[in-house]
Amino acid sequence: MPQPWLQARHLDYAYATGPLAVRDVSLTAAQGSMTALIGSNGSGKSTVIRMLAGLLKPLAGSILLGELPFEDWQPRLRARQVAYVPQSTATAFPFRVLDLVLSGRAPYTPALRFENARDAEKAMEALEAAGAAHLADRPFTSLSGGERQMVILARALAQEPRLLLLDEPSSSLDLKHRANLIRTLTRLRESRHLSVIMTTHDLQLTSGFDHILALRRGEAAAAGTPDEVLRDKVLSDIYGDPNVRAHRMGNQTLVWVDV
Repeated sequence: MPQPWLQARHLDYAYATGPLAVRDVSLTAAQGSMTALIGSNGSGKSTVIRMLAGLLKPLAGSILLGELPFEDWQPRLRARQVAYVPQSTATAFPFRVLDLVLSGRAPYTPALRFENARDAEKAMEALEAAGAAHLADRPFTSLSGGERQMVILARALAQEPRLLLLDEPSSSLDLKHRANLIRTLTRLRESRHLSVIMTTHDLQLTSGFDHILALRRGEAAAAGTPDEVLRDKVLSDIYGDPNVRAHRMGNQTLVWVDV
């Protein structure tokens, strides 16, 4: 069995002086695995993913990346291992898409130096992997929400990470681009052994994942394979609605709410 590349143990987090937003949450991710974090609004999904990205410091618990505690990694080296795609990215400047993706090469660029031809090549490879190569010369501000999300994914891929963290990446994508996103992630898992941890409300996207962790009010409510978690009883408990239904069809799971 593959060794865990990331191990998060007993994480707690609280905002300011409020109650715990996350309590005793643990998860592991092996190299080349795909994990989904699901749960209702306010369940703690984004808080967990931001702790794994190093944007929030856990109040308690630990995160290991490889064999080292997260905080022992130099930021520059850690950025070569972990890339984060937020829910949304706003910029008021009309940066060219290729230049924006090039900024993902910062962990490989010596201080006070500009990106070189190899960095440009890697940026174009990342755009192609994200299905956004045709946008390379467009101003970022001219793109639709879905196009922007694919470009931000490309910027993360330009870091050549071993672990990709995505916070609701499909929220602004139409059906076609949602399918393309999952195909891209699956292909990168196979070709680069990329590990993926993704928060999502779109349960249909998680059918092909290896593992699902469901949160409820900041705590782990269920964990397991899609077959184990995407079930009527489990989902009804997670979302607090007895009318949630799930039906497995081959490798896909349909989820709906009876009204």
